[in-house]
Amino acid sequence: MARRYDCSDATDRATGLREAASAVRRGELVVLPTDTVYGVGADAFSAEAVSDLLEAKGRGRGMPTPVLVGSPNTLHGLVTDFSELAWELVDAFWPGALTLVANHQPSLTWDLGETRGTVAVRMPLHPVAIELLTDFGPMAVSSANLTGHPSPQDCDAAQEMLGDSVSVYLDGGPTPAAVPSSIVDVTGKVPVLLREGAISAEELRKVVPELEVAN
Repeated sequence: MARRYDCSDATDRATGLREAASAVRRGELVVLPTDTVYGVGADAFSAEAVSDLLEAKGRGRGMPTPVLVGSPNTLHGLVTDFSELAWELVDAFWPGALTLVANHQPSLTWDLGETRGTVAVRMPLHPVAIELLTDFGPMAVSSANLTGHPSPQDCDAAQEMLGDSVSVYLDGGPTPAAVPSSIVDVTGKVPVLLREGAISAEELRKVVPELEVAN
């Protein structure tokens, strides 16, 4: 039976965050608010938990799960060959709606799907998400919807779609917008905008003028 916690109440929020972290440590799924849409999260280093996440969404391994972090410093243990331009994007837009696709550390024992040696990583601008990520560590997080359905902007919509496949729901109220994060590939010498979302190419180029846009 799924448990739901109202994060507008201080006591419920503290209990919910504690229960959510415990659930993730047990290999279970949790739903959390972010600055874009609600996400469904699991332990990024548990292949079984990530597989359960993909199954709950009805999503194949060909669309790997992004990873959310609670601090830019976490990147040092997750990625390699991270350029100065990539760090400039982090400094300018994290926490926020920017996902960076980077080469992950070869030593990491995780299975996020067919990643081809890369990881899509982001630090969300939402206090509940950051608190959970700071407590637990990096989490595999995807939008909390069934594949093909709209991404949820509130906890009700997420729970309606995912039901008891999720152990803990953290209700942080409506999210600001349904616009997804922008995705920039920083695996090469020049960053490439793969998806324009909440942050425009124009805004990104104010920080990295060299930015290219994928066809």
